[in-house]
Amino acid sequence: MERSEAEAIYAQGREPVVEVLLALSARVEAQDAQLAKLAERLGDLEQRLKRDSRNSSLPPSQDPPWAAKRGRSRGTGRKRGGQPGHVGHGRSLFPLERVSEVVEHWPQRCSCGHVFREDEQEPSGAPARHQLAELPPLAVEISEHRLQRLCCPDCGRTVRAELPAGVPRGCFGPKLEAAIAALTVRNRLSRRQLVELMDELFGCPVATGTIDAILSRTGETLEPVYEALLEQTRAAGALNIDETGWYLAGELRTLWGAFAKRTAVIRIAPNRGKEHLHALLGDEFAGIVGSDRFVSYNSLDPARRQVCWSHLRRDFTFHADLGLGSQEAFGLDGLEITWHVFQAWKQFQKDGNRAALQERVEAIKGEMRRLLERGSKGKRQRLTRACAFFCVSVGG
Repeated sequence: MERSEAEAIYAQGREPVVEVLLALSARVEAQDAQLAKLAERLGDLEQRLKRDSRNSSLPPSQDPPWAAKRGRSRGTGRKRGGQPGHVGHGRSLFPLERVSEVVEHWPQRCSCGHVFREDEQEPSGAPARHQLAELPPLAVEISEHRLQRLCCPDCGRTVRAELPAGVPRGCFGPKLEAAIAALTVRNRLSRRQLVELMDELFGCPVATGTIDAILSRTGETLEPVYEALLEQTRAAGALNIDETGWYLAGELRTLWGAFAKRTAVIRIAPNRGKEHLHALLGDEFAGIVGSDRFVSYNSLDPARRQVCWSHLRRDFTFHADLGLGSQEAFGLDGLEITWHVFQAWKQFQKDGNRAALQERVEAIKGEMRRLLERGSKGKRQRLTRACAFFCVSVGG
């Protein structure tokens, strides 16, 4: 607004001046609100740029070029390799029952010039053993089953023999089909790579359609085994559950995994929704679930959930590294609590005193509760949201 325009408004009297001031005040308030949103978005973007594998769930392979390198321990001043008095750890020899061939080698001559005769080949001590592991000739064994025909002398009908029980009706034996399934599913070879490997390494041509048929048959065969394993896993007292992205036929899916002490079950689901989490656990699971702080796990009973402390340590590191003022203090206090948690666990591994562990954990719970309460009352909106999310995750 020019000075002449302002003077013209002033000359009109009180009401026009008040209307203009109110309009300018409303515009300033709108601009302040917009600036606050832009400042918050700028802060979020700056923090996103500073995320790395130390303070977030990003893997080290996705660390940006400017991320600080992981610190290395200081040198001890000693030379590389085994130190004096250190017990060596070489490759162990296979037991004799695993040895398929033994080849004896005798010295030809002595350093003094004596040439040993054949009748002098009497051992004067235990031989030095050198074992060599090698692949056999890589070719599949082809067995041909000939179904002979006979003419019946009574009726003149030609009768053909049938395949006996135990002989597969397909073109491939169970061991070869199991290898194809393992290479495809466990080792993640593509159909084209597996076709090349079977031909080049084993001398056995196979089509991609045949591989799909083998995988279908293998899946049907293993279904009862999978169901039994799933039932055994759900009966465990504690499960660690995690999920990750997984591509199936070129489309993004979610790979869910439930891991017990002795068993593990993995399944592919359309997404990371909580309904797939509960489908994996089943309705009768009564154990403890260990997980990260992904929102789907908030549907679990907090009393039966253990949040992964390694993930919490990364979260606290994020606030300590990137925060300002109260947010930085929140992160540092959280890292101190995390340190006490891991120290309590290390002490339990040494002495096995569970009562002492529970006593330490109760004290840590109080510290954690006070930290979350203090952070949730702060003025920084990002910190209060984080504390609220922490409370939901840990059942605070």
